[in-house]
Amino acid sequence: MAKQTFADRLVLAMDQRGLKQIDLVHIAAQNHVKLGKSQVSQYISGKTIPRAGVMEFLADTLGVSKEWLADGTPIPVAKPIEPAPAATAAKVEPTPASPHFQNAASQPAASAATTASSSTTQPAAAPVRPTTTTAAAQTGFAAAATAAAARAAAPHPAPQPTPNTPLEARHMRTFAKSSKLDNVLYDVRGPVVDEANRMEDAGTQVLKLNIGNPATFGFRTPDEVIYDMRRQLTDCEGYSASRGLFSARKAIMQYSQIKGLPNVTMDDIYTGNGVSELINICMSALLDSGDEILIPSPDYPLWTACATLAGGTPVHYICDEQAEWYPDMDDIRSKITSRTKAIVIINPNNPTGALYPREVLQEIVDIAREHQLIIFSDEIYDRLVMDGEEHVSIASMAPDLFCVTFSGLSKSHMIAGFRIGWMVLSGNKRIARDYILGLNMLSNMRLCSNVPAQSIVQTALWGHQSVQDYIVPGGRIYEQREFVYNALKDIPGISVVKPKAAFYIFPKIDTARFNITDDVQFALDLLREKRILVVQGTGFNWSHPDHFRVVYLPRVEVLGTAMEQLADFLMYYRQ
Repeated sequence: MAKQTFADRLVLAMDQRGLKQIDLVHIAAQNHVKLGKSQVSQYISGKTIPRAGVMEFLADTLGVSKEWLADGTPIPVAKPIEPAPAATAAKVEPTPASPHFQNAASQPAASAATTASSSTTQPAAAPVRPTTTTAAAQTGFAAAATAAAARAAAPHPAPQPTPNTPLEARHMRTFAKSSKLDNVLYDVRGPVVDEANRMEDAGTQVLKLNIGNPATFGFRTPDEVIYDMRRQLTDCEGYSASRGLFSARKAIMQYSQIKGLPNVTMDDIYTGNGVSELINICMSALLDSGDEILIPSPDYPLWTACATLAGGTPVHYICDEQAEWYPDMDDIRSKITSRTKAIVIINPNNPTGALYPREVLQEIVDIAREHQLIIFSDEIYDRLVMDGEEHVSIASMAPDLFCVTFSGLSKSHMIAGFRIGWMVLSGNKRIARDYILGLNMLSNMRLCSNVPAQSIVQTALWGHQSVQDYIVPGGRIYEQREFVYNALKDIPGISVVKPKAAFYIFPKIDTARFNITDDVQFALDLLREKRILVVQGTGFNWSHPDHFRVVYLPRVEVLGTAMEQLADFLMYYRQ
């Protein structure tokens, strides 16, 4: 019989307790244990195993031995205790809920062989921790548990093999991921995507509506950009300055000035391998353990992941679906503490497609000013605004505050694979001198960003803006937005706010109608039955299992088929 894995034991114990993945997440939250649905999914799929603290929580919650859950070690049967005087004799009784312990402690030896032979044909129940009804027995088990825990916690030096020790008999050292990654999640490419990749490897075609990758759907980079890069390749073989090429930073500085960013010089421009790298640098340079940073919910999950990895505490403020997905100012104010260092805004927003008007931005500036917060503004979609709306950079409204503004060419110029983004420091840089030294240090450590991609920034920013043709009536992005919005709102059980920018839409599911309690499972079921890949709402740090994100980059014909398949799926789907 195949050896039982940790995932097998976890599923078995959950089944015996009647618990679902979401139940474990809720119990963990009640006990102040950080455990996300994606982590549980990865444990159950066998992709990883938890570290000691989470393992102990799971064992306690499921009422099983930590040793059994971790590696299948059976619960040891205690040695008989010497008879005590009749007045104080300890009587050990198995609990009614512990059949495994009853069998081990009370069955005759002759029947033990029968039990052992039958276990080869039936799955063994998860061994439940035994309990006793006397202080003496409790003390004995407690002492044994304490000793076992001490032995487990003590360092175990690897046995020293001799020259004659067979290779297969030598101790094999294994390596676990860093505990810093325990609560770092990125479900845009998470367990649901892993399942989609597995299906594709098996020959199944999957429509991927999970990631904003324009080239996949036939969007092409402007010819002038490609031409200029080819001409300059031989000049881009060496490192650039750590902040970037002069020509690239000059073009970005001029673009920032047109956007109204105050007090910007060449030294305030940093190019990066996409905005993602720069977000990571900013969080690492700013946050100490326990520092808090305000991040929208829903968010682009890289922000939460990078803040967590840096040792900080992400605090999510609500964006209100009933108010065009604008930030809830009262919620922001309620979550500011003495440890809050900064606030993040994503404008235009991913995943909702919201665009914040000037009056909303002014309220955020007022809050940041009152509490002396840094403003981080992710504006990677600032050139993908529709319906004649205007994008306003929040930094242009806060000359007395320290602001960091992020943008790039991945989305507006359809060159996500080139990995070229930037950040601009503006406003009151005097109050952030030491922080800027940290940014410089980390920027120097990675040497520089992709030099060939830097070489085309000037052409891309100041040449023909082909993206403008996509976002007006008749343009691909505009028409695809119109189609998917109308198709979604016509599906019974789905409601949706029309996006004003970017190329994402974030519909809401009537969870009561479909009995949905786990949106990861919803995304997996949709994938397996209709071969459509979306990202569940909780993957964007939204707290309820009632949303999912759709990327509307495919052509209308493809989106039409996808929406028909989704509508058909929801006709019969119940979780």
